[in-house]
Parts: sequence; C-alpha cells; structure tokens
Amino acid sequence: MSTIEYRIETGAAAGDLAFDTVQPGDLEQVRPLPRISIHAFCETEAVQRLMERCGQDRRMAKVSLRINNGGIDAAANMFASVSTPNLIILETSADPRFLLSELAPLAAVCDPSTKVILVGKYNDIGLYRELIRNGISEYMVAPVAMPDVLSAVASIFVDPDAEPLGRSLAFIGAKGGSGSSAIAHNCAWGISNLFSTETILADLDLPYGTANIDFDQDPPQGISEAVFAPERLDEVFLDRLLTKCSDHLSLLAAPSMLDRAYDFEGGAFHPILEILQRSAPVSVLDIPHMWTDWTRSVLGEADEIVITAVPDLASLRNTKNLLDALKKLRPNDKQPHLVLNQVGMPKRPEIAVNEFCESLEIEAAAIIPFDAVLFGNASNSGRMIAEIDKKSAAAETFSQLAHLLTGRASMKKARRGGLGKMLAALGRK
Repeated sequence: MSTIEYRIETGAAAGDLAFDTVQPGDLEQVRPLPRISIHAFCETEAVQRLMERCGQDRRMAKVSLRINNGGIDAAANMFASVSTPNLIILETSADPRFLLSELAPLAAVCDPSTKVILVGKYNDIGLYRELIRNGISEYMVAPVAMPDVLSAVASIFVDPDAEPLGRSLAFIGAKGGSGSSAIAHNCAWGISNLFSTETILADLDLPYGTANIDFDQDPPQGISEAVFAPERLDEVFLDRLLTKCSDHLSLLAAPSMLDRAYDFEGGAFHPILEILQRSAPVSVLDIPHMWTDWTRSVLGEADEIVITAVPDLASLRNTKNLLDALKKLRPNDKQPHLVLNQVGMPKRPEIAVNEFCESLEIEAAAIIPFDAVLFGNASNSGRMIAEIDKKSAAAETFSQLAHLLTGRASMKKARRGGLGKMLAALGRK
C-alpha cells in the first residue's frame, strides 16, 4: 500500500448512515474517473447501497467496480488467490486498538501499487495518523455520501497537476425543427466571442448537419474522419480536422452527405468526446433529434444538457420523456436547461409558456420569440444572430445563455407545480 495526502471526513454517529442524500450540483466539480478497477467490501446495507449508486454515476463510466459483502477478512481471503485491483474500499467496524492487526493479512497480499480507502466508525485523529503512516490512502468516518467517495477516489487517481478537462455542453431538440442546432451554434459563437474562450463546436448530425452552412464553411474533412478512424485520433489529428470559424471558435463539421449509412454503436463517440475535453475549455455538441445508443451515451457523458422545445403538445410530451429518461440516466446531476423557441408564431395555436413550464416542473432557461426574418437572414448569410443584429432580443438571450452555461450566471429556482392539464391530456399521471 502507498501513502497519499489525507483528507479527514467528519460526520454523525455511524448509526446515522444517511448515505443517500445528494443535492443537484454536489458532484459538479468531480471530473470523470480514469479507467481503473475498484473492489468494495461492505459490512452494512447502507454502504453497499452507496457503492451501487456510485457505480451508476456517469463519472464512473470507465471504472470496473465490484461490490462484495464482508469486511477486511473477506478482502484478505479473496486477494490471497487473485491479484488486487487499483483500489480497495473497505468498510470496517473494528476497534481502533485492533484495526492495524486486522489489516495485516490484507497488507501481506496487496500489490504495492494498490490503494486502500477505509470507511470506519471512529473519528480519531490518532487512528488517522497511524493509518496514514502504515500506507492507507484515505480514512473516512461514517456516514459518508456519494460526493465524499467520488472526490476521495478522484484525489487519488486524478493528477492535480494535469491540465483541467474542458466542459461539454450537449444540445438536443425535443422534436425535429425546434431550432436546437441554431441555438447550439449561436451559443458556441457567444461563448467564444464574449469570453475569448477556446470553443469547439462538434456537429454530430452526420447526414444532415447544418453547422457548415450556418458558419459559411466548406471543410474538406470533419467529424466523420474521427468517428470512422478512432485509432488515429489524437490532438494532432483533431487539429487537422478542425475548421477555424473565428478567433476562438473551431468547427468539427459533419459531412452532410448521404453516400453511406451512419449507424454507430453506443460508444462510437467516446474517443471524440475525450479528445475534445482535453483540447478546449468548452466543447458544444450539436446532437440530432433521435434516440439511439450513441445519442443516449453522449447525453449521459455531457456536463450540461440543453433541451430546445417549441410550445406545442408534441414538444411537451417529448420534453417530459427526455427529462424522465435523463433523470434515470444521470440521477446525480442537475436538470437539463430548457429553451422554449419560436414562441409567438403567427396563426399557430400554442401552449402558454407558464403552463408549459409548470406542467414539466421546470423553469425555462430562455424564451426566444419567433422571428423568421432575423433567423432566416442569419442562416442565409452564414452569420450568427449577434452579427446580424446585436441589439435584438434573441442576441441578448444567447448572451445570457452563454453566461448561464459557463457558470457566469445562475438561474432562478425552478418553479414547482402539478403536471396540470397538458400532461393529463396526454394520459400522463
């Protein structure tokens, strides 16, 4: 066992094992963990449930986690005949006077590189010092919560001197034609322009992507070269595929051609997302309106999600389904941001904005009025809304969205309400 810096945890008595409370945003600063193996040995059902929840979190997607019943003895018996993983998490109720002697059989069979985290009952500084001197990586006092465990693992396996990973912002429409791509492109341009932040816009709609049109670009290469040849993908190869749209905005364009079928397995875009996070502080992902293994996987990995909807019944139903699906997929993350687009279209019956939001129990991050002339002129000229009319309401809204998505502004607390008449009309309860 090897020694690392220790961070002491305090809490209530071990009997008050309130492990399940995770507030939205508690895990926002915890970055995805690397590809490691973890064995957890749990003496109580509460810690076992905690480890199961950790295993379901998107930040553990690359981690191989095995949860076992038992404590130190069970671990020593198992690893007497098999090699030890990168990390062992042990729950123990052992008395401090005998803890080191109980750990001795496990220490005898552990590989020198294996890290060990102990979850114990006793908040004893003398015990902590003795454990650290003997090579324990972390000692945590019960009760502990998910952020404590994931932060402890990250402190061991994530290099504090490494370049920080960029944040990924995923945009998806609740239905086709909702304008999600236009909003993604304008937000990407706004983030790069307002804050002079290096931003990469990745158009993931390979057959029908419009980012090249919206930015008046015709790149010879783009995202298809990356997704069909992942073994070649590194920072140098990515740089060759990017097209410069402005001083701080680069485009990874879609081919927008139908010369082949674009069928992908669930993890097809994982290498691209990883390299994007290492290459720029912000990556904007323009996701097509479809529900496949790979779109579900990309949404599961993104740091922030923006759902664009129009104020009609189909969008209400689809947004509700998306919110429900993403809650199961990302149980420990905050809700996606909702953008209501094309509000006030002449002669179109619409659901009132307040009814739409109350039915979903969510506050709209932005409401964009219908403006066919402004958006049409921007698209036809290959420019962004703020370049056409920086004083327009839409340009101001995109500026506010850029601040919100980069953490430079905060939303008001989401309003609460019943599902109301709209979802009742859909047969929802």
